Amino acid sequence: MFNQYSYKFFLLILSFSIIVLCISCGKKVEPADLVLKNGKIVTVNDEKPEAQALAVRGDTIVAVGSNEEIEAYITQTTKVIDLEGKLAIPGFTDAHVHFTGIGQAKLGLDLMHVKNWDEVVAMVKDAVEKAQPGEWITGRGWHQEKWDKTPEPNVHGLPLHHSISKVSPDNPVLLRHASGHSSFANAKAMEMGEVTSKTLDPSGGEIVKDSKGNPIGIFRETAQRLIRRAFSHYVDNRPPEENEAERRKVVDLAIKECVSKGLTSLHDAGSSFETIDLFKEFAQEGKLGIRLYVMIRTDNEELEKRVSNYKIMGIGENHLTVHSIKRSIDGALGPHGAWLLEPYKSLPASVGLNTSPLDVVKETARIAIENGFQLCVHAIGDRANQETLNIFEEAFKAHPEKKGLRWRIEHSQHLHPNDIPRFGQLGVIASMQGIHCTSDGPWVLKRLGEKRAEEGAYVWQKLMRSGAIICNGTDAPVEDVDPLASFYATVSRRMKDGTVFYPDQRMSREEALRSYTLNCAYAAFQEDILGSLEPGKLADITVLSKDIITIPEDEILSTEVLYTIVGGKVLYQK
Repeated sequence: MFNQYSYKFFLLILSFSIIVLCISCGKKVEPADLVLKNGKIVTVNDEKPEAQALAVRGDTIVAVGSNEEIEAYITQTTKVIDLEGKLAIPGFTDAHVHFTGIGQAKLGLDLMHVKNWDEVVAMVKDAVEKAQPGEWITGRGWHQEKWDKTPEPNVHGLPLHHSISKVSPDNPVLLRHASGHSSFANAKAMEMGEVTSKTLDPSGGEIVKDSKGNPIGIFRETAQRLIRRAFSHYVDNRPPEENEAERRKVVDLAIKECVSKGLTSLHDAGSSFETIDLFKEFAQEGKLGIRLYVMIRTDNEELEKRVSNYKIMGIGENHLTVHSIKRSIDGALGPHGAWLLEPYKSLPASVGLNTSPLDVVKETARIAIENGFQLCVHAIGDRANQETLNIFEEAFKAHPEKKGLRWRIEHSQHLHPNDIPRFGQLGVIASMQGIHCTSDGPWVLKRLGEKRAEEGAYVWQKLMRSGAIICNGTDAPVEDVDPLASFYATVSRRMKDGTVFYPDQRMSREEALRSYTLNCAYAAFQEDILGSLEPGKLADITVLSKDIITIPEDEILSTEVLYTIVGGKVLYQK
């Protein structure tokens, strides 16, 4: 018979046996290289939308779950980040940036925050005092609609070159508009570009002139090439080693800027074959850091010759992919370059500019579809979007065997109501920038009038109801590459004066996050490896100081990036 002591001993042996049995039957896991625990992890994965912790081995997520479930992956060699309740999300992706432009903007005058033209003149004067004789003064970011006063004299609110020509008589000056769709040049730059009162407007561009026919220094759309050619000649005559060092510095500066803002992937909206070669060098050297999905931008003749050799799929451990072609069909709304179906309210003599002839874009579409490339077309005005949709539809009908093309319209800002459903019907992705809505909002009504603005300006909800996928971004360096500012604009549509731009078209927090993560991955054919936090996908993660899904709206802009993790590597830590 068992006494009470033998019974307790029996229970102890039984418990030990059960533990041993559980251990022997339990699933053994290989240790993780990185574990994030004790946080709120929003996965953008419908099957497991939220978790506390995740484990990474190499560059890949191997488990997502509770703290207890992930504990088994931790050993002495595992790097553990205690999130302390902070928010972790799939790494932000910007679906439309000009990557080298971000770096180049760091080398010239930053005109994004100037209050008026007088400040621009003062900055140029200061730069001239530090410059070498004949050295070009460059900058970017000015926008006449954001100034606190109109320059005098002016043409349609645009400054004349004389004030800057006076402070910089011997140094050519080239200052790009924030949009990139117009530029300012002083007298010396125009002289080097051989621009006079007799110079005719090129196709798709305009040399803005005063009432006497003299160029005021403003060059819209394709007319900018007249000055850029002169600048390129200057650059080409510098020592090759100096240019090569600058090209690499531009990439380094862009990488540093983007990872500091929580970005793990970028869609580069148009680079030459030569620039792609530079990206390839960085990727193969393991120095790219951020992931790039690049659109080729060159003329059709060059595309026909070389595009088949430039389909690059995930080299450098999935850091560089080239699978798309970029074309522009019109300009931007601010400088009256967006191509409209009806004249501008603020410039009744103009319907904007068609910057690439339709036949050229149709030929690009043929090259893209026959070579298995995605086509991405810049279109802002309602006429530009309509014509682009027509070209896409024509190409799709000519090649019914081609499925799942995911062609994109970059910006898709101002649409005719009849064209909104066509995005969903044709499977065309709307690559839009939330920040443009609130940045441009103050002058959209001036340009389009209330009826056209309400019917078709930044109509995110209308597009999504059509079945369209929207991917988000900033168009940097047109805007700051900061995804939190664009996320805020997307969910609030609140402009600087406090008014809300057609609030019925706002996205929810969840929709906005998806537009900055999984939708971007889909737009780049990368949804199998990016865009959500789940086992088998690449460990690209952004950790934020605040929960942007639940905090009050006005706190979103004060949220900070704590970690940027790409492929399991911490590239930025605050």
